[in-house]
Amino acid sequence: MSRKSLLLCLVTAATLLMAACTPSPTHPQKSDELPPMYPDYTEVWIPCNIAPLNFLLRGSYDAVEVVATCGEETMRVNERGDEVCFDLDTWKTFMEKAAGKTVQVTVTARHDGEWTAFRPFSWHVVTDSVDAYLTYRLIEPDYEIYQNLAIRERCVENFDERSISDYGLVGNRCMNCHTYSRQDPSLSMLYVRGEGGGAILNRNGHLSKLNIKAADMVSGSVYFGFSPTGRYITFSTNLIIPAFHARPSKRLEVFDSASDVYVADLDRSLILRSTLLSDSTTFETFPTFSPDGKYIYYCASPHVTLPMQLKDMHYSLCRIAFDEKTGEIGQDVDTLLSGERSHLSVCHPRVSPDGRYIVYTVADYGTFPIWHQEADLQLMDLQTGAIDSMKVVNSSKSDTYHSWSSNSRWLVFASKRDDGLYGKPYYCYIDKEGKAHKPFVLPQKHPAFYDNTLKSFNAPEMGKGKLPFTANDVRKAVEKEAVDFK
Repeated sequence: MSRKSLLLCLVTAATLLMAACTPSPTHPQKSDELPPMYPDYTEVWIPCNIAPLNFLLRGSYDAVEVVATCGEETMRVNERGDEVCFDLDTWKTFMEKAAGKTVQVTVTARHDGEWTAFRPFSWHVVTDSVDAYLTYRLIEPDYEIYQNLAIRERCVENFDERSISDYGLVGNRCMNCHTYSRQDPSLSMLYVRGEGGGAILNRNGHLSKLNIKAADMVSGSVYFGFSPTGRYITFSTNLIIPAFHARPSKRLEVFDSASDVYVADLDRSLILRSTLLSDSTTFETFPTFSPDGKYIYYCASPHVTLPMQLKDMHYSLCRIAFDEKTGEIGQDVDTLLSGERSHLSVCHPRVSPDGRYIVYTVADYGTFPIWHQEADLQLMDLQTGAIDSMKVVNSSKSDTYHSWSSNSRWLVFASKRDDGLYGKPYYCYIDKEGKAHKPFVLPQKHPAFYDNTLKSFNAPEMGKGKLPFTANDVRKAVEKEAVDFK
């Protein structure tokens, strides 16, 4: 026998041996319970281009079979142990055929030699694709120190991930959230904090460092959003103060002792002002443009004495007109949702790209809902003013830091629903009628990833394509002289 033939025989024998060793269910007992799977991928709406929903089973299971059926199409996986990992190519082929349809999934698992067939559940595969990329800041949920801080970019159609900014490359400085203009990777910005840092602006892969600050401002720019043309950003300046609660049921509080909102003309390195947005008797923050550029949405609270009156700090959802042709800010402020009347505090407003809806976070008080377990998302119809409490989306823990997909059909947000400590990126489908559906966590290659990752995913943002720069490019940009604004 030739060496080639011998090798072929050995490979064939190994393949047959592995197949023979892969357990299959025998005489399973039916259960009315759903499988104890983590993450919970039961009865979820998923985009047709999402990466495989790999999962594990909680409990002492040593074998598992998954059968996914859609019409005449079937995808079957048999695994030893308690983890299920789908082949990427097989998954993609199956999802293409299942797009716009409902997939029935049956999980059968073995424990102490006995097989159990759990109650089947469904995956609703949506033809509305999700934007292929996601950026987020990976950070320990701490208040004082951090290490290995990074802003990452993940392709959600597979499991490719890379750092787009790393604290070790920028002098161990803190880095704040990365935000796209209209989910477009050719225009985006992130912040590198500390002495020598600045706003790192990406324009078609060319990075520049901006010092978006004037002498009379309380700080440099903090929260921001691009105008539709990308010429302007609206941003807030904030003096952010951390504090501790005396009660053990609450951990940390963060609030602004001062804050204002401005507009920056990126073409002229010029800051535009309005006394309505920088009123000393009001805290203004979290500005964002409407998709047509005609309004700036933001949050505002009457001035209170801090920290004594912190629980009386209720931010309202407001908007003011803006003319993108002239750069002029309007003369009247509209209050869409009153914090005083609702006894809630509104944070992080984001308008859907089609202009129909705005999603924001509500908490009992204050301006930093990620530390508030009661923080929930709400959706307002900007045509009718109707508000959806999004009960199917929210949990008993913090749900916030949300952003939209470019097609206005998907929302991603950071949720601490698992343990109350670590935020994870959850996707939620918003259909054309504005109805929200059960969310699912971003799938990972290894099902135990979230169990073993002691970091929070802050401020997840969706992008339509891969960013045209690297973490090393950000390092080089930080070393440049900053462009000053006036």
